[in-house]
Amino acid sequence: MSEPVETTEETTRTLYGIPIDLLKLVLTLVLSYPFCGILKRLPDDKPIYKQIFCLSVSAFYLLGIFDLKDGLKTLLISSLTTYGLAKYVKNPLMPWIVFAFVMTHLTYSHVERYRNPLNAGNVDVTGAQMVLVMKLSAFAWNVHDGRQSQSELSPIQQDRALPRLPSLFDFLTYVFFFPSMLIGPSFDYAEFRRWLDLSMFENSNNNTTNVNQLKQKRKIPRSGRVATKKAIEGVAWIVLWLVLSTKFAPELLLSDWFVSKNIIFRIFYLWPLGFSYRLKYYGAWSLAEGSCILSGLSYNGKNPAGKNKWDRVRNIDPWRFETGQNTFTLLETWNMNTNKWLKTYVYLRVARKGRKPGFKSTLVTFLTSAFWHGISPGYYLTFVTGAFMQTCGKYSRRYIRPFFLTQDLSGPGPYKKYFDIATYISTQLIMGYAVQPFILLTFRDSVEAWKRVYFYGHVGLFTMVLVFSNKKIRKTVEAKLQARKQSLSKLDQIRFKAEHARAKRNPEELQKLAAEATAITGSSEKIKDYESPSLGIPQDDIELKNLKQEAEEDFLELKNDLEDFRRRRGLALDNTSSVRRSRRT
Repeated sequence: MSEPVETTEETTRTLYGIPIDLLKLVLTLVLSYPFCGILKRLPDDKPIYKQIFCLSVSAFYLLGIFDLKDGLKTLLISSLTTYGLAKYVKNPLMPWIVFAFVMTHLTYSHVERYRNPLNAGNVDVTGAQMVLVMKLSAFAWNVHDGRQSQSELSPIQQDRALPRLPSLFDFLTYVFFFPSMLIGPSFDYAEFRRWLDLSMFENSNNNTTNVNQLKQKRKIPRSGRVATKKAIEGVAWIVLWLVLSTKFAPELLLSDWFVSKNIIFRIFYLWPLGFSYRLKYYGAWSLAEGSCILSGLSYNGKNPAGKNKWDRVRNIDPWRFETGQNTFTLLETWNMNTNKWLKTYVYLRVARKGRKPGFKSTLVTFLTSAFWHGISPGYYLTFVTGAFMQTCGKYSRRYIRPFFLTQDLSGPGPYKKYFDIATYISTQLIMGYAVQPFILLTFRDSVEAWKRVYFYGHVGLFTMVLVFSNKKIRKTVEAKLQARKQSLSKLDQIRFKAEHARAKRNPEELQKLAAEATAITGSSEKIKDYESPSLGIPQDDIELKNLKQEAEEDFLELKNDLEDFRRRRGLALDNTSSVRRSRRT
């Protein structure tokens, strides 16, 4: 008979293969399923019952499971301050004031955590606060849009605008919606309100002849099967993480064992190491999404086949990420709701009305995403590397990929499959390299890990940037592509140009080409919208020659704004002085 195992914190972590804080988190994610089952069955005509239930469960999570009294205070400070600013500040700068406050508050929490690292088994509220920053900044913009003329808003802004400020009780229920409170996903207040008043399900046609009368009266469509599949998926990812984390650990990168292996092994080791690190996020986000599906919040209308869609708050697409052949696909399918928030409430909001987002929008989005994640140096090393990855992806799509397509660029050529294999392997290897600082966090450990694989990622990226930054090389490649185009029909030439315009992310050119194609065929080419940054990494379509010009224009605009402000301020002071002099006389 074996000796009993001591139940210390370290032994427990080794025994179960999971940190105590993550074990608590998984517990809350799993508990959310039966709680959402109850939530869904509370009377539809009495939403206050659902609101009280949501707030009670959230309080149980924060105080009962995690014992986060200070954490609850932190969340309330951000929330109540945002609500007060939205209610009493009528100035157009209100959303930016809210944004500055919640980001500063979050950065303070990041600094405190960086200065006082958590002990084993402890957890803080920073993750929930990160989700809250997205909700609160979006809420402020939604309130601001509700005060504007509808004609001045974009379709998405019109859909999310709040003409009336919700009550404080409604607002707090939105903030502390328990299925997504701790790790997301984030969503806008308008979506939450439509879930609560059931207007989201008006066209769901949930009634069938095979359900009893009680279910017929319930407006939220049945989603138990879909939610169960998502829960099984989440548990499977976590189990796989427990298995692989014993074989692929970031600590091994800094060990003598890793150095003793040959360079090929070390390079390819980073690939499964990055994959094993992502598994816990796949698991947690899948579980959270499943509970949102069960509650009904994830309902997103119907697909072309007439079946209910449950992807409104989807946050991750593991299959597309792990099979992605380019950086854009990987970033587009990771933390998807954060990408939406960065695009809708940072990137597009920074740009002035009537102007296309440029350098200023990219810079602010980059900094927002970086500070949102934290202040550890590893985050910034990964982001800067990611910017070069996107630049190289642009070069690959624009100057290499066309040679593996048919002459009119309408389909794959005979060697396209080899190009796909090469881009898949290179993309995954470079991603495995780039994310290591995100795991190791410290500057010293990150650089040491890169050093042990001879900085292969940066060598490859910088080489590609240097090659295609050479005007002579670019002109030579473009001349060869132009020669292929000469023998094409007029319509094929338009398609050829359209592919090039998509690679350059040029929506104006695509609009023009679509009109030309319509004149010939009667049906326009599909137009791809101008892309926004993913996770705050700068746009891959910004040329260095244009970057300086855009920066100068934005800085000149800022300078003019400051001078205008000083001039108006000076006039105000002069008027005040004259009034005082007149009173004395």
